[in-house]
Amino acid sequence: MSTILIVMIALAILFDFLNGIHDSSNIVATMISSRAFSPRVALGVTAVAEFAGPFIFGVAVATTIGDEVVVAEAITMNVLLAALLSAIIWNLLTWFFGIPSSSSHALIGGMVGAVGVGAGWDAIKLQGIEKILVALFISPLLGLALGYLFTKLVFFFARGASPKINNFFRRSQIVTAIALALSHGTNDAQKTMGLITLGLVTAGAIPRFEVPLWVIAVSAGAISLGTALGGWRLIKTLGAKFYKIRPVHGFSSQVTSAFVILGASMIGGPVSTTQVVSSSIMGVGSAERVSMVRWGVAKDIIIAWIVTIPVTAAMAAGLFWVVERILA
Repeated sequence: MSTILIVMIALAILFDFLNGIHDSSNIVATMISSRAFSPRVALGVTAVAEFAGPFIFGVAVATTIGDEVVVAEAITMNVLLAALLSAIIWNLLTWFFGIPSSSSHALIGGMVGAVGVGAGWDAIKLQGIEKILVALFISPLLGLALGYLFTKLVFFFARGASPKINNFFRRSQIVTAIALALSHGTNDAQKTMGLITLGLVTAGAIPRFEVPLWVIAVSAGAISLGTALGGWRLIKTLGAKFYKIRPVHGFSSQVTSAFVILGASMIGGPVSTTQVVSSSIMGVGSAERVSMVRWGVAKDIIIAWIVTIPVTAAMAAGLFWVVERILA
């Protein structure tokens, strides 16, 4: 492997690690806030399940990111470096300020900006970009709608139950939390796998796009380690600021989030775990009482979602210029 390829792989692993820190809150916030698990136990269980996810459910999302977005023969390693640097910087900034922004949006924005400037717009496969944008747009709407409907069903079947039913919802989260963690590892870790494999193809290290086993293991390991360390600032945002989360809320949001994310993963649709979990939490809360949800917090998060792609695209375009001159 060339030095620049090693640097690119290292940056991809760093992005994956930060993604784990950034998104750990999405997976564990509700189970911690509903007091189903202690923070350390929640993060540990989640990390193990996330590592297993890609090995169980395949690498369809990695193929979408690495093989269906850009023409590998038309791009350079400098393009990939600029895209990754942009996404990493954005993740660090939003983590520092406690904003649950989307790592998926940051990566897509970085790729579009870097490829557009460095290789030309002809190197971007519009059909692949369309597939990604549709998945990113529809998935939070599904999370909101399914969270609302599923919680209404739960309230209907639990009507007249004693307060002891909270013990059922609390204990059941061991299953729903693992399902959500498996779906997160299946979807988010694969974005890094796709980038690393794309880099290997671009550098001529492998003849065609086919994700090596070591890439799956390294990517799954990096996001799991990031999750184990946790992102406490974001856990507070998602777990407490929307509304006071009870066991039934944690149970319902985990079920609906896992269903949406895993479903998208199976068809190769990269989604934002941040968006899906946040929207499902809002849907679950509004099923009980619309006024219970602090919609002002949701507005701030939506603004972050909207600005992420254009900001990271512009940042990646500027970083490509810097990388080109440094490595010239």
